[in-house]
Amino acid sequence: MRQLNILAKFGTMTPASSMMPPIEKALIIRLSSVGDILLSTPLIRVLRQQYPECRLDYLVKREFAEVVRHNPYLSSVIELEPGSFDKIRSMRGEIRSRGYDLVIDIHDSLRSRYLCAGERNVVKINKRRIARFVLISTGIDLYGSSAHSVTQRYLDTMSSFGVEDDRRGLEIHIPDELRDRAERTIAQARRPLIGIAAGASRGTKMWSPDGFTETAVTLSQTTGTDIILFGSAAEADLCVGIEQAVRSRDGGIGVINMAGKTTLLEAAALMDHCRVVITNDSGLMHLATARKRPVVALFGPTVRQFGFFPVGSEHVVVQNKGLSCRPCSAHGTTRCPKGHFRCMNDISPASVIDAARGLMSA
Repeated sequence: MRQLNILAKFGTMTPASSMMPPIEKALIIRLSSVGDILLSTPLIRVLRQQYPECRLDYLVKREFAEVVRHNPYLSSVIELEPGSFDKIRSMRGEIRSRGYDLVIDIHDSLRSRYLCAGERNVVKINKRRIARFVLISTGIDLYGSSAHSVTQRYLDTMSSFGVEDDRRGLEIHIPDELRDRAERTIAQARRPLIGIAAGASRGTKMWSPDGFTETAVTLSQTTGTDIILFGSAAEADLCVGIEQAVRSRDGGIGVINMAGKTTLLEAAALMDHCRVVITNDSGLMHLATARKRPVVALFGPTVRQFGFFPVGSEHVVVQNKGLSCRPCSAHGTTRCPKGHFRCMNDISPASVIDAARGLMSA
């Protein structure tokens, strides 16, 4: 696959120029996961602003298509089915048959590279893999002033086209019927709601259930709020444990446990009713920021340089900055490599409570 020299292909362009490269059909490839796809929504929006008549398609794994299915800036969402290599090869043939003027690969994996094979005009994200490896393995920070969010890195992929951040943050679009359903669900709450998302994709990215319980009870008692729990079906038992612990501490606290009971869009609609969302580094954290909710985000093994801190909403990141072993991985691991798990265990409920109170009073 040949990397396209954008300016050689389309001619010289200055930022002040009103002449933009002609693109009639473009494809964005980001196959997974929830957070990464949400972080790409500013790119979708500004591309539509830049090219209002362009056919703009988005290729994503079927299991994550919900994140962009209702995005009004996209012409269509192409869903990659799970399964054999034959399905991937078939998808590559479909991409070629559509005759895109430009393919924007913001995933840059072996699979996405294969899907791009044979396309003439391809731009790819710079994932800063070397800087990430060096920071994890040696603690030396090569990012410097270029430690941008992943959202900005996606936008930088199209910098040769004059694309710039519009500062409107992430977004996810919710059908009206799901908003109505959320209204009916939260009608059972007697008081304003605090959202808690206690799960994450890796064990070392998860704060303790006891920490979430203490935070929920204290905030509810001191701010006159009830609790709503968010999570996937795999996190249902975790959330049931927190629900039971909260109720055993104070039976007067209302707890709505929605873990495993909603789609992603339904969870987004429910988050609209939260005064603040307290969450680990997870897809639900990015979902909360996409709905412009104030967010308290707990970060353990990962750091700002990797680009996944909250984008585009009021937020406080609670983290243990004083550990020499941090970061220990780019996406979290099952267990702490050092065995002490201080990056999360040292985060006190008091610090999370103070952060949440600050956002709620702002």
